[in-house]
Amino acid sequence: MQLVNDLVEKYLSKLHIPSIIWTDVVEIFIIAFLLYHIMLWIKNTRAWALLKGLLVIGAFVLIAVFFKMNTILWIVTNLFSIAAIAIVVVLQPELRKALEELGRKNLFSSILTFDSSKPDQGRLSDRTINEIVKACVEMGKVKTGALIVIQNEQPLNEYERTGIDVDGIVSSQLLINIFEHNTPLHDGAVIVRENRVTAATCYLPLSDNMALSKDLGTRHRAGVGISEATDSMTVIVSEETGKISVAYHGELSRGLDAERLKEMLRSIQNKAPEEKKRKLWKGRSRNEE
Repeated sequence: MQLVNDLVEKYLSKLHIPSIIWTDVVEIFIIAFLLYHIMLWIKNTRAWALLKGLLVIGAFVLIAVFFKMNTILWIVTNLFSIAAIAIVVVLQPELRKALEELGRKNLFSSILTFDSSKPDQGRLSDRTINEIVKACVEMGKVKTGALIVIQNEQPLNEYERTGIDVDGIVSSQLLINIFEHNTPLHDGAVIVRENRVTAATCYLPLSDNMALSKDLGTRHRAGVGISEATDSMTVIVSEETGKISVAYHGELSRGLDAERLKEMLRSIQNKAPEEKKRKLWKGRSRNEE
């Protein structure tokens, strides 16, 4: 038994175990977090197909190394730097989108808050939400196509410049008149910012998402496209079916009724918590009476 203990101690004495401090643990968690999100990003973009192609090329390079194919190895060595630049060029849209998503996180917004004496009515008032819902329901009944983009955190100035300035308070009558057939402003999208219609007949980028249904037209693809490029929420009324859809973060929710549409618009309302609690308390008081 003593011999076994001596052998174990002798073996352990030869092992080099580095000292670990708390910063090392934090560093490991940061690297793991970054690698996890990078793999998620690769999985959900064209980089996944590119990665599989690179793995195939890597397999051929390993075969060339094993059989000492010097000409192939010379070509691979000289093309490596060019290939790195080519990957950046090929993945430019995905890299740009990833950086935009990182910029939208608002890491310090929950930490650094500034008090203001001005009451916070939210990004959209209850009246604006009701007017948008009313207009969409009315247009859906008569199958009037509509495309309403609601600005969130990210500015939409570049898309507003493609249309005609309106700068009017959001109302159901205004939205219905804009999208009425054969009117000067009916073609294109309307952009809403802070309870006002800022512009109409705006051009939006079309989505190239191949997973979208083939029966969706240009209006729905434009709604999904702007939701992929920005953090805005887009309300779409189909001209063919009259059904209401909402595009948000690249996802399309179809066949919404008035209540579901109102819930989705309230999700980006961004009201102060105190205001929400106050309204909830008032609602309970009325029910109790």
